[in-house]
This record gives sequence, structure tokens and C-alpha cells, in this order.
Amino acid sequence: MRGEIERCLKAIDAAMAGKKTVVVSSGDPGIYGMAGLVMELLHEKNLLHKVEVEIIPGIPALSAAASLLGAPLMHDFAVVSLSDLLTPWEVIKKRLITALEADFVIVIYNPRSRKRNWQLSEALKLVIEYRGGAVPVGIVRNAARTDQQVSVVRADQVDAESIDMLTILFVGNSKTRQRGEFMVTPRGYLDKYGHR
Repeated sequence: MRGEIERCLKAIDAAMAGKKTVVVSSGDPGIYGMAGLVMELLHEKNLLHKVEVEIIPGIPALSAAASLLGAPLMHDFAVVSLSDLLTPWEVIKKRLITALEADFVIVIYNPRSRKRNWQLSEALKLVIEYRGGAVPVGIVRNAARTDQQVSVVRADQVDAESIDMLTILFVGNSKTRQRGEFMVTPRGYLDKYGHR
């Protein structure tokens, strides 16, 4: 962390020297990954036309985690990172409030780190204010890894202290329900077409 620019510049230098070069990101490089920074640096150095770029999609954490939770993303959703290293907290807060008011399911990346230890508690206060304490929240740590942990709890039962940077949260919308150990956000098929 915090060496991203230097890492990408080294990769660009290697590519310009004729070497086949790869910049690796976890998840999907185009979703909170390194693809954007590489593209920005290539543009800044006027090299977009000189370097062949291929962005290979990966499995984003939100997809891997959603599959473990059941079906939380069956309707519109918003993704918000709570990291204020590059985005001011007031902007993050405004985005959260807007997504809560619009009744999106909200996927929360970068919820808490050792140095950023208060943002998640503030975000959860907003969730409870706008959605109530009973809204389901899916919590997935280390999605698709051997030590993964998956749970669904009410918003007022989330233990913010137990959450870290390897965790992703899913805040349900007004239709999201906990079904056993799963989280389901109906798309609306049964409401529109009924059940036979």
C-alpha cells in the first residue's frame, strides 16, 4: 500500500524497454484495482499510443462475496469504499447517504483498518438512521479463500471492531431479507408474475 504509483511507473518503464510486463491486482483490476492508475500514468506521459495495454478481468470481491451470501445483488446496488486516503470523508458520507436514500443495496469496500478505525461505525450509524437497525448486513472476510468467514446479521448487531480490510459488507435495501444463513434481495419476479 502507498507504493502504487512507483509500482506502476516501474511497470511502464519495463514495458517501454520492450519487456512483457504485468501489473497484478487482487480481484478485478478495473474495480478499485491498478488498471485506472496505469491508464492515468500512460496518458500523463503521452504513452497510450506506444504501449499495448490489455486489462484482464478478474473476479471482484463483491461477486465472490455475494455468491457466498446467496443473492444480495439481484437488484440495483452501489459500491462505496470507506477509505478516506484518496477521497475525503465528507464525499464518502454524501455518497452513502445518497445511496441509502435511493434504496440501493450498498457494498462497502475498505471498511476498517488499524489507522482508519472510525469510518465504519459512522457508516453504520447512517445505515441505522436511514434503513433501521433490522436491515440485513452480509459480512464476508477473505471471500473464496481457505479461511473465509461469512455471516448475515442485523445492522444494529454489526461488531465494527471485528471487521478489517479483508472484509466486505453488503447492506440490504428495503426489500432485502435474511433467509436462513443467506441474504436475498428480490428482483421483483414474484410480485409481478406471481407464483404457480
